[in-house]
Amino acid sequence: MLTLVLVVIFAALVFEFINGFHDTANSIATVVATKVLTPGQAVMMAAVMNLIGALTGTAVAMTIASGLIDTDVVVVSSQVILCALGGGIIWNLITWWKGLPSSSSHALIGGLCGAALAAAHNDWAALIWSEPVGNWAQNKGLLWKVLLPMITSPMAGFVLGILVMLLLWAIISAMARAGGLLGRLARPRWVNAFFGKAQLLSAAYMGYAHGHNDAQKTMGIIALTLFGAEATGALDNLPAWAQFLHPGETSGEGIATWIVFTCAIVMAAGTASGGWRIIKTLGHKMVKLHPIHGFAAETGSATILTMAAHFGMPVSTTHSISTAIMGVGFAKNPRALRIGLIERIVWAWILTIPAAGGIAYGMFWLFEKLGWA
Repeated sequence: MLTLVLVVIFAALVFEFINGFHDTANSIATVVATKVLTPGQAVMMAAVMNLIGALTGTAVAMTIASGLIDTDVVVVSSQVILCALGGGIIWNLITWWKGLPSSSSHALIGGLCGAALAAAHNDWAALIWSEPVGNWAQNKGLLWKVLLPMITSPMAGFVLGILVMLLLWAIISAMARAGGLLGRLARPRWVNAFFGKAQLLSAAYMGYAHGHNDAQKTMGIIALTLFGAEATGALDNLPAWAQFLHPGETSGEGIATWIVFTCAIVMAAGTASGGWRIIKTLGHKMVKLHPIHGFAAETGSATILTMAAHFGMPVSTTHSISTAIMGVGFAKNPRALRIGLIERIVWAWILTIPAAGGIAYGMFWLFEKLGWA
């Protein structure tokens, strides 16, 4: 049993590594597309900021660990978690190969729901749909923490991308009308130079927000694995070297420090390995970007991610940055958006939770048939 627990933790870290290189594009596509940084420079900056972001909160991790699956209805065994991770990893690799910026967050959540439903033999009570506690920000369940943010965060990304661009243009126009030194600074040459520097800050902010939200999801999965393993007795009589595996505070008050640091480091390593297929889709194919557009998209998206993480909402980095880029492109020229490509991306979003859930469900069904669960 201990071996299985270790295998599951390893699989969770594999998912975290894949999440790093799969979602690298979300952090750096715009800064690469605008030629402010080379791909290598951008990847290393994103890796460092992912690491810092991952170490600065656990609210999202607690949502994954205790806010989506009812452990009184279904035992979240190591096999359930392994199938959940399998569903998320397989779907992530499929969309990565196709160059589609789908959501690693929703792939993981879909996999967890599918595996838990299979383990509960289709008892839908295993999934926490809605558990209000009075304050909407503290409510548990898929409705409050996944589905509503899944709808509102892309909309917010699109609107915020437009608003930031309009604000920047209004400032530049006012400078141009003022004439003199301000007028000269409003010329395209100086605007591009200024936002080329400013985009270093917005890209760093985006990398931080990505780590702050996304890295926590695997932290929650590992905490849930250890809590389930302890409930089934898998952690009884551990050898001395494995005593750290006891969940301890992960069962209700927080996430163990070793889990936080391990996930942060693994995600940073995955980010450092890059994800060029999706970078090409986000940074080059949707709309032509200049530094001012990249700054607007990154600032809007990172703000959404940081706010969502504060409320424990595991929102999609992919959704927020993609729609922010769309918003910026729309503000620039509604005709510049490539609708065909956007339709493909939206379909990937729609299919992610059911596809990853279906894969995980099938994996657990197969495990049961083989006597492994």
